[in-house]
Amino acid sequence: MTMNATIDAAPEPDAVSQRLTFVLAAACGMVAANIYYAQPLIAPISAALGLSHAAAGLIVTMTQIGYGTGLLFIVPLGDLVENRTLICTVITLGAAALLVAAFATHALPFLIAALFIGLGSVAVQIIIPYAAHLAPEAIRGRVVGNVSTGLMLGIMLARPVSSFVTAVLSWHAIFFASAALMIVLAAVLWMTLPKRKPVARMHYGALLMSMPHLALATPLLRRRALYQAGLFGAFALFWTVVPLQLASEFGFSQQGIALYALAGVAGVFSAPIAGRLADSGHSRIATIVAMMLVAAGFLVTHIGAAGSELNLACLVIAAIAIDFGVQGNVVLGFRAIFLLGHEHRSRLNGLYMATFFAAGAAGSALGTWAFVQGGWTLASSIGLALPVAALLYAATE
Repeated sequence: MTMNATIDAAPEPDAVSQRLTFVLAAACGMVAANIYYAQPLIAPISAALGLSHAAAGLIVTMTQIGYGTGLLFIVPLGDLVENRTLICTVITLGAAALLVAAFATHALPFLIAALFIGLGSVAVQIIIPYAAHLAPEAIRGRVVGNVSTGLMLGIMLARPVSSFVTAVLSWHAIFFASAALMIVLAAVLWMTLPKRKPVARMHYGALLMSMPHLALATPLLRRRALYQAGLFGAFALFWTVVPLQLASEFGFSQQGIALYALAGVAGVFSAPIAGRLADSGHSRIATIVAMMLVAAGFLVTHIGAAGSELNLACLVIAAIAIDFGVQGNVVLGFRAIFLLGHEHRSRLNGLYMATFFAAGAAGSALGTWAFVQGGWTLASSIGLALPVAALLYAATE
C-alpha cells in the first residue's frame, strides 16, 4: 500500500514561540477538562434526570464512547484538513454539546449531548500533533511536553473544579461555564493559530483504511501504545477506586475527595521533564523510571493501618507517583511516534491514544469490580500488575 504525499516545508527554528506554546497548552487543558467534569457529579446528575443507579454510569460512558469514536474518525483528519479550521470546528461542536447538556432536564438529551462532548474533546489530540509540526526536531519533545502539561492540568483540575462549582451553584453551572469558555477559546485560536494545510493526497475513506496498515507496519507505535496502555489502565483503575476507598475507610465527603484529587496535579511537572529527557536521548531510561514510579505508587498504599493518618499520607504519595509516571510516559510516547513522519502524525496519534484510552476504560471497569469483590487489596494488586507487565514488555526492547 502506498500513500501519495509531499513533504511539508521544514519548520523554522522560531516556528513555535513561548506565547503560542502557552496558548496551545491552555487550550488543551480547557478542552480536556470537558471529558472529566461529569465524573464526580454522577449522583446529582442522575437524580435530576431520573436515571436509575444501574444506568447512572452512562453519564460518563457516553462521553468516553464519543471520545474514543473521535480518536478514530476525527483525529486522523489532521493529516487531511487545514488544522486551524479543524481545531476550531471541533471545539465549537463541543461548545454546542455542552450547552445542550446544561439545559437538559431529561436523560436522553443529556446522554446524546455527553456523546458529542466526547467528540468535541478530541480537539486536544489534533492540537498536540499540530504543536509537534510547528516545533523543530531539536526541541520537539520539550514543546510537546509543555503543551501536554496543559492537557494533564485540565484533566486533574476538572474533577475538583466541577465538585466545588456544583456545591456552590448546581451541576448545570459547570456546563454553562465551559460552553462559554469553549466559544471564547475557539475565537481566540482562530485569531492566534497559524494555518497548517496538510499535503496528503487521499480521500477520507483511504485515510481511514490506511490506519490498520500503519498499526501493523509500525512496531514503535505498537510498543509505545502498549507501554502506555499498561500505565494508563493502572491510572484509571486508581482514580476510579481511590474515591471509594477514601469514602469507606476515611469517611471523606465529596469535597474531601475533590481536595485529595488536587494531589495528582503535582504530576503535571513530569511532562516537560520527560520532553527534555527525550530530546536528550534518554527515552528508554525515562520510560523504565515512569513504569517503576507507577508500580511503587500502588505498593506504598499498603503502608500503615487502613484508615490511619499514615495510610492516608501514603495514598497522597501514591497519587503523586502514579500521575507523575503516567503523564511522563505519555509524553515520551508522543515524542517517539511524532518522529516517525509528519505526513501521518495525526493518524499515529489517533491509534496511540485509542489503544491506551481503551485500556483506561477497561481499568476503570475492572477496578470497580475488584473493589466490590476484594476491596482495596484486590484492586491495588491488579493496579500493580499492569505496570509490572509493562516493565516485562520493556525488557524485550
